[in-house]
Amino acid sequence: MTDPHPGDAWLACTCGNRHWGVHGAAGLLLAREVPDAAPCGAPDAHTPAPDAPTVQVLLQHRALWSDQGGTWGVPGGALRPGEDPVTGALRESEEEAGVDPAGVRVDGSHVLDHGVWRYTTVVGWVSGPQHPRPTDRESLEIAWVALSAVPELPLLPAFAAAWPSLRRLLAG
Repeated sequence: MTDPHPGDAWLACTCGNRHWGVHGAAGLLLAREVPDAAPCGAPDAHTPAPDAPTVQVLLQHRALWSDQGGTWGVPGGALRPGEDPVTGALRESEEEAGVDPAGVRVDGSHVLDHGVWRYTTVVGWVSGPQHPRPTDRESLEIAWVALSAVPELPLLPAFAAAWPSLRRLLAG
């Protein structure tokens, strides 16, 4: 875990829960398209055309010691004072997953708004070289996951609740 920054603390929310980040929090749902594997053998008139590219998202397997550890979600964390959610999400994904912010095209966001606290999931697409990997001890692993496989993972509950809306954002 990196040294604490202003904002790295729990906030008691009016919803009855506590949330990480006194200035709110943000994470990056990074997506990429990968070509489907071509059929084996030489193409001929009876070989169907390859399917459309497969979309994958970058997910973080959270360290067991962390809050709701062992679940999967997006790299993210507390916003610093005055930091906007896009900047915070890109910073956190670089710190936790080695994502190069210069290779991300931001395409939208989804906000969980509790009034006194907000979590913004920034949706981005790979637009340049990326070599994601665990870069701090908050991650057990960082992995590209096909959209269809996301619901099969043990997801962070808030991410699981947001997944249908996030998937629609990726499709749009």
